[in-house]
Amino acid sequence: MSEGGRGRGRGWYYKQKYGGGGRGRGGGGGQYDADEGRGYQQQYEQQQHYGGGGGRQAEEGAAAAAEGGGGGSDDELDAGPASTHQGSAADLAVALRRIDGRGYKAYKDLEGQWAMGPQQLPGGYTLFVDWVQGDPFASPSRLRVIVPAAVAGLPAALISSRMRRTAVCDFLTRSFGAAVAASGGDIRRQSGGWQGEKGGEMSVDRPGQHVLERSSVLIHPDGAVEARFTVALPARGRSVLGQWASSILLQNLPRYVQSGLLYAQLDRRALQAHVECVEDTQALREQLPGLGLVAFVGDGSILPRKSGASDEPMPAHQAVPFRAPDSLAVTLQLPNRGAVRGLGIRRGVTLICGGGFHGKTTLLKAIEAGVYNKVPRDGRELIATDPTAVKIRAEDGRRVEAVNISPFIANLPFGKDTTNFATPDASGSTSQAANIQEALEVGARTLLVDEDTSATNFMIRDARMQELVSGAREPITPFIVKLPALAAQRGVSCVLVIGGSGQYFDVADTVICMDEYLPADVTAQAQAISRRHAGPGDSLPRPERYGDVTPRTLSSVHPRPLAAHGRDLRVKTRTRACIQLDQDELDLSAVEQLVEVSQTRAIADALLKLRRLLSSGGGGSGSGGGWRGRTLAQLLDALEAEMDAHGLDALARSKPGNLARPRRFELAAAINRLRTAQLRQTAV
Repeated sequence: MSEGGRGRGRGWYYKQKYGGGGRGRGGGGGQYDADEGRGYQQQYEQQQHYGGGGGRQAEEGAAAAAEGGGGGSDDELDAGPASTHQGSAADLAVALRRIDGRGYKAYKDLEGQWAMGPQQLPGGYTLFVDWVQGDPFASPSRLRVIVPAAVAGLPAALISSRMRRTAVCDFLTRSFGAAVAASGGDIRRQSGGWQGEKGGEMSVDRPGQHVLERSSVLIHPDGAVEARFTVALPARGRSVLGQWASSILLQNLPRYVQSGLLYAQLDRRALQAHVECVEDTQALREQLPGLGLVAFVGDGSILPRKSGASDEPMPAHQAVPFRAPDSLAVTLQLPNRGAVRGLGIRRGVTLICGGGFHGKTTLLKAIEAGVYNKVPRDGRELIATDPTAVKIRAEDGRRVEAVNISPFIANLPFGKDTTNFATPDASGSTSQAANIQEALEVGARTLLVDEDTSATNFMIRDARMQELVSGAREPITPFIVKLPALAAQRGVSCVLVIGGSGQYFDVADTVICMDEYLPADVTAQAQAISRRHAGPGDSLPRPERYGDVTPRTLSSVHPRPLAAHGRDLRVKTRTRACIQLDQDELDLSAVEQLVEVSQTRAIADALLKLRRLLSSGGGGSGSGGGWRGRTLAQLLDALEAEMDAHGLDALARSKPGNLARPRRFELAAAINRLRTAQLRQTAV
């Protein structure tokens, strides 16, 4: 360090190197201190979970923090406003002029609520600044607006049910985000390195093809509309750019609110179509049990997607529209479309077979996505699936903890117990057995299996292999052997893609053959083939019992104790398939029905909530009182009840706008794969 810097500490050095404004809410100089260094490190580690940019500069800031001081905590980000300022739009303008040019933390003076009057929007609305970032390279600041019902103007009929409100909120999220993007408001400005102007982008959660319950836009009981978003408050170096912030909050934001959230400004036909599309798909799904079906695929559906990297539909001129064979076709009545015809997949065991590249897996993927509602023109609006359907696959290397896999695997070498099985590195067959048992444990009633992602020795063992490797030396009972008991005793149906083993004809109730992307009913032919090839060597054992599914309890999410001041784990949600809790990475790449990163963020928040509740033994909603001692299925019941009552805010300690509701099955999958989670079996 230079002579002039001796005795002044690392903070002084990094201030001179990277620049920066004053501290806190004061003006003028000030120094880069250890608190600001801690902010860099914590904010850099959190930005992937809460959204926002930062890039190379954030990494450099984190490196500076590593030299300058310790780490931060999640709770600093999740805490409520440090101040509760209230004022008008004019007061907000005055505040922004006052802090212009000061140190970046002066933005904290904006935390609170501000009444936006008719100068900003006829009828007005309220702007809430819930949390302000501590640094221009940190996770962006979290804001929301509440537009009164009379200003929003949503017709009562559009929001008359929970399902309709979910569809309207999804549409408003998209329209609000489109309004921001149309004027370039979502583009980050970056110039001149650390000393240049930076920030300014506004971010709204970006939905995909699925219509999910979200935290981005809420409709209050009185019809008011609440929209949540983030803003990277602009800076030059580490100094406030108040005029730029004023243009964002007092000029641009009112335009986005007006064009994206007010019914009078929306495309009303598109909104009505959005709601009716969701309503019809939901009506399809609700009719399935009464018709003895586990799935329905409507005629005219476009099943293939644009590419492996896009969930949008393949262009209509390239795709073959789906059409059900007459023998498997059913017709259902929908509230908006009226009568629709399509393929009804019945309870029991259904095989999907056919030659390579004829659409077997494409059909199964459409069915597995049918647990969610879709946007209009997705191509899969008339596909509905049992909401408890779970995709099952092999998953080499996954962690398994206290799972009873004995229905499929027993007599392991060295007497290893399979009724209470644990391994940090499962094989293909043991992971697939565990995936089935875990899904059944939390309520799955339909299993979806593709042989392409299954362990061969778990799926089938032919007569020649049985002769060479006798039953006493083979610990695996193949899935085909257990299928009849699974359906008959547990009432669990299965839809399987099978292209390599006709032995599954012996246990199938329905066989569908895909031929040039169109289905044909070949059940009678398959049964005739099965009878013709039946012989002593091909007969399958038919166990009387499927076996047990043993419930488990979750005692801890992470072994590190909660500190007295409430610090939690540092969380990064990098992608749809990856969550990092401190140094532990949770890989969800094999959880195929997790469709949006917003669901993954919600899972991360749910894990933190369970960690706090289990660590404290605290109470929750419902008659069960505390959370400790409940089975995993009961914990999921309680979480779902809280989300039903309070929305996704039940999971988070703040008011995030970038969460989408996951199913209980994907949340259970995350818990089962989290290597720090402590699970144990419990008596029935």
